[in-house]
Formats: sequence, structure tokens, C-alpha cells
Amino acid sequence: MRAAELTMGRAFAIHFDHGDDFYTALAEFCAQHDVRQGFIPMFIAGLRDVQLVGTCEKLEDPDAPVWSAVHLENVEALGGGTLAYDEATGTVLPHIHVSVGLKAHSATAHTSHLLGATIHFLTELYLVEVSSPRMSRPRNADLYDVPLLTFEG
Repeated sequence: MRAAELTMGRAFAIHFDHGDDFYTALAEFCAQHDVRQGFIPMFIAGLRDVQLVGTCEKLEDPDAPVWSAVHLENVEALGGGTLAYDEATGTVLPHIHVSVGLKAHSATAHTSHLLGATIHFLTELYLVEVSSPRMSRPRNADLYDVPLLTFEG
């Protein structure tokens, strides 16, 4: 287990617009407001199309991460996640999970890691900046090279 006491920075309410790419809009917001790390306690969204981690194929190694995508359209979503900073690339590394309901299929739900999405009507997102400690996401070679959240300082 890893844990760290967090010192909070600013808190934001953000509205992404119809047609925005979710991750592009999030990256633009972080750059404009110099947010490098934090957490998203919750967001609600309408999404025109969404890509989630998933597969319908038999897994060769059930312990290994799945990197393929499931594509869904016209969904309502509820999600949250964390933001860490990569000093080498100067970019924010989001890790976001969502539960989405397919509106045209009795709100049949899927839950997984968000790979990408296009906003349909709106996304209302709440973001809390973390001032310290420094949060990063180095890859762990012993665990299939999965990037894991770490706290430094």
C-alpha cells in the first residue's frame, strides 16, 4: 500500500462543450490553468461516442491488462479519476474510469477505463488540484509495464 497526506490547491468546476474531445479539452484546461496534478472526484457527461478498455475475446493471460477498446455510442456517463504529471514530457497523465449507460438499450451499463470520448451536449466536471506531494505515474516493469500512481516528497 502507498499513501500520502494531500495538500489541496484550487478547486474547479469545468463545463466541456458539445463536440469537444474529452481528453483534449481536459489537457487544454490543465495547460491554461497550470494544473499538473489532482483528482476528479466526479463528472457527469453525455457522450456521443466513447472508447473503454475491454474485449470480447478470450484473454491469453487473465492477469495481464487489457489494452483493446470497446466502442459505444450515445451514452450517459458518471466518472472520476486522478491526474499525475510527467516531468519528462511536460504533460498531465489522467487515469479516469467511467460507468456508462447506453440510452438506446434500456441504459445497459458498461464500466471501465476511459480511453477516449466525444462530448454530446455537455460534460460537467469537478477537479481538485493537489499542491503536494508531487504525483507521478511511472511504469512498473514487474506488473506488465502498467503506469502506477506514486507520491514523491
